[in-house]
Amino acid sequence: MLNLSQKINFHETSASSLEKFSSLTTPQEVIALVKIPQWPLLSTQKLENSFSLVLDGIQDPGNLGTIIRTADWFGINTIICSEDTVDAYNPKVVQATMGSLSRINVHYTNIADLLKTSKIPVFGALLNGNSIYQTNFGTQGLIVMGNEGNGISPEIEALVQQRVTIPQVGKAESLNVAIATAIFCSEVCKKTLK
Repeated sequence: MLNLSQKINFHETSASSLEKFSSLTTPQEVIALVKIPQWPLLSTQKLENSFSLVLDGIQDPGNLGTIIRTADWFGINTIICSEDTVDAYNPKVVQATMGSLSRINVHYTNIADLLKTSKIPVFGALLNGNSIYQTNFGTQGLIVMGNEGNGISPEIEALVQQRVTIPQVGKAESLNVAIATAIFCSEVCKKTLK
């Protein structure tokens, strides 16, 4: 029997019932039913003195789930998604977050409007920018990550204040957006912990 808090209602069921509830071929041993949170309206003032991720058109559920989990690892509490980013409550996204979705504020908005009114630095992951290893991120900022195939859209790229590149040393054609996000989160965390 599971040792769960008295505040959690639970019901034990059979493995065959779990298979019916889950969309996975091999479901986990626990399924949770939770309410989707209603976050307060997003304002740039609430984003000050911290780092937030801004996702421009992320389409792959696995990538979004990994990004949410990575943000949780590095203590980045807010992710702002463009309206065409995959739904954070897509079952594949939820699974890939491994529980981190319950700790991260995920907002969907018109990110162009948000960036236009931002009073904090806007960093963009772009191929032709300053090396991430030589970038001074300071103590706050919005870190824009682009679509898997197309990168940051031209409209959003025009609003980026500091173009930042992960230098290529080898011969790979590109870097997965979730991996690139992890490198950005690591650099931001490293420089703010000094």
